[in-house]
Amino acid sequence: MSEPKSAQGLTTAQAQKLLVANGHNVIDEEKKVQPWKILFEQFANWLVVMLLVAAVISFFLGEIVETTVIVLLVVLSALLGFYQEYQAEKSLQELRKLVAFKSRVLRDGVWQTIASKKLVVGDVVKLRIGDLVPADILMTEVDGLSANESTLTGESVPVEKRVEDKIFMGTSVASGLGIGEVVATGKSTKLGELSKDLEKKAPQTEFQKQTKNFSKLIFQMTAVMTIFVFIASSLNEKSFFDAFFFAVALAVGMAPELLPAIVTITLSHGARAMVKKKVIVKRLIAVENLGNVDTLCSDKTGTLTRGSFALVGYRSLKVAGDEQLLMKSLLCSDNFINQSSDALATPVDEALWKAAASKKHQARLKTYKKLDQNEFDYDRRRMSVLVTNRKEKVLVVKGAPSSILSCSVLVKDENRIVKLTEKLNKEIKNLVAEYEKHGVRVIAVAERDFHLDKTTAADEKNLTFLGLLLFEDPVKSSAKEAIAQLRSLGVEIKIISGDSLPVTHAIANQAGIKVGTSEVIHGDVLAKLTAKEFEQHVIKYNVFARVTPSQKYQIVMALNRKKHVVAFLGDGVNDAPALKAADVGISVDTGAQISKEAADIILLKKDLKFLADGIVEGRKTFGNIMKYIFNTISANNGNMLTVTLASAFLKFIPMLPSQILLNNFISDIPLLAVATDRVDPHFTSKPKRWNMKKIWIFMMVFGLLSTFFDLFLLLPMIFVWKVSPEIFRTAWFIESSLSEILITFSIRTKLVFFKSVPSWLLIGLSLFSSLLIVGLPILGIGQKMFEFVDIPRQIWLWIGLGLALYFLCAEFLKRIFYRYFED
Repeated sequence: MSEPKSAQGLTTAQAQKLLVANGHNVIDEEKKVQPWKILFEQFANWLVVMLLVAAVISFFLGEIVETTVIVLLVVLSALLGFYQEYQAEKSLQELRKLVAFKSRVLRDGVWQTIASKKLVVGDVVKLRIGDLVPADILMTEVDGLSANESTLTGESVPVEKRVEDKIFMGTSVASGLGIGEVVATGKSTKLGELSKDLEKKAPQTEFQKQTKNFSKLIFQMTAVMTIFVFIASSLNEKSFFDAFFFAVALAVGMAPELLPAIVTITLSHGARAMVKKKVIVKRLIAVENLGNVDTLCSDKTGTLTRGSFALVGYRSLKVAGDEQLLMKSLLCSDNFINQSSDALATPVDEALWKAAASKKHQARLKTYKKLDQNEFDYDRRRMSVLVTNRKEKVLVVKGAPSSILSCSVLVKDENRIVKLTEKLNKEIKNLVAEYEKHGVRVIAVAERDFHLDKTTAADEKNLTFLGLLLFEDPVKSSAKEAIAQLRSLGVEIKIISGDSLPVTHAIANQAGIKVGTSEVIHGDVLAKLTAKEFEQHVIKYNVFARVTPSQKYQIVMALNRKKHVVAFLGDGVNDAPALKAADVGISVDTGAQISKEAADIILLKKDLKFLADGIVEGRKTFGNIMKYIFNTISANNGNMLTVTLASAFLKFIPMLPSQILLNNFISDIPLLAVATDRVDPHFTSKPKRWNMKKIWIFMMVFGLLSTFFDLFLLLPMIFVWKVSPEIFRTAWFIESSLSEILITFSIRTKLVFFKSVPSWLLIGLSLFSSLLIVGLPILGIGQKMFEFVDIPRQIWLWIGLGLALYFLCAEFLKRIFYRYFED
């Protein structure tokens, strides 16, 4: 396809004026963090609404101080949750800005690469295979162009595009290339008009489902026990309203209403930590999913190898260093085809041009003119370009040796052109195999004389085989260490390569994945297997060679069916199906646009070490979320059981509604720091999943322990010291609040507590909350607003003894518990 003959595109000044007038080329630019919505969500809880209604009724009954205190505590809790969630959402929005899509556009008569969101109507844009179409474009030139329009129509079969056809924003280029003029941007595009209808909520992950189910069950338990407490309190109380108020406040205090906020905050903290590890999260829940990964499927190029090819040799059948071969290779390269500043060459072509710089070929290249081209695709495994100079018009073809040989009938033998006999064909194949055995990547080059000015892929026949280009992509010095780190994290690595079996085998062994030739499976073998055999081979083999894009998808699906949590790392044009099928799709910032769009996570650098670091951060995030859950189910359910038992025989409300809410508010403050807490190394050493049996047994064991030490205080106060209701409430407030904070430092680790150092923020907020708990009952403001009273010295001592024994018993039970439930 030739360059546009008339269109010169817009000038920078014209484009800037249109950008200011019409806005950025985006559909959802208005979707910003909305503070009012996050604040409203803090009150969107039926328990909180009931409590506020009860507070209003209490106000009209004359309980002004208590009403004011309760409303103030509810508002403070909401503001605390709002601040944390708002900061988390802002952080995620900043992370998304790091993943930008770019387009090739003709500005000021020069091809250049700009951010797609800066496109305006009238821009001339170049499209090629793998591109996401950045706007609605009227095609002015096409060459084998087709588009996958499934995002708009649901049809996965590519649609052929001709001159004057439109290609729409959000679709992707399935084949060929084209040039066209932008006719609509942003919300004016077809995708923009349909965006409301096309919006689909992402399917819930297993973690989200389990979190939702857990919350639902806890709320159901809380509701049942709250009703019992309400009935029991009503029977013992003169005031029906006080019993109702107490029961609702208790439900608010005991329900895990902070769980969604804790999950968001912790995932956001994990996402920010991943940025420092060169890992960008597009979807927040992917942080946790990455931590659960037990199988990684990845190509070798750029992961095991450096991804920067070097031309180490070029030769015809008999002559090493054939300069004419190198010259023809340069003609069939992205850098020659896109001579302006397209600068999006393949690693192979970049290596060719580096070699050309040292060989002084630029002057000779200027004598050639490109007439037309046929883009590379994965079925043909070759590309071609039609060029001319004063002496000749020739079609140069470059690609996989087997592909080129299948189209060749002649071969250059020294200075002669001879028939490509079966013997010469075998000689070339043996030569290729010998190079590939040592990890050298081999590209073949051929040509044929031509007489027309246009060409199609069907013209790639009756070729003259010119020779071989030899490239090396050295294994990264960090590859062995990264693979060892991934394996130490319990992640199995499967290398899925499009390269030949010998090259893939050699690179895998150099990188520390020790496999014999028989332990590498070829895509041709996979193609002949039944579905059941395919699954068996996917589990058996860890290195796959000459795999097609559709087989990559099939491998991921087979692993999913075997209940593996799969991450797929791919940055190629045809990797999108496998990326979407994987539990965690991972692409690279320099990858094809369609692969970045399909991915959940973007690596700023294609290196397994950064991915291993990201997995560790994901597991830390999951670990800290579980700390909150364990704290909630042990303390809250223990307290709820205590209240249920106490309500059966007490003649007064065990704790005032304002005291319950204060307890809930103060004890929640340290838990907001759980996202920053350190996670023990043993916890990150293998994948983690929800274990409901473990959670329920933990709740029973530590909930009962909490209840036992609540009663350790309450029973002597009732039957021995026979304290007043005011002393009873004050003492229990102090004990229950401090115990919930204290127990965090035991259950946050399976180790003895002093062998695992908490984060300084967790320590600081815990000390701050503890001072409030101890200080408010003895200060005038606490006694006035919350009806606290001074408590006798022996009760202070008894509380201290109970807390110490509670902590020691928790440490003991923890060791027994983790014998049966290893992390």
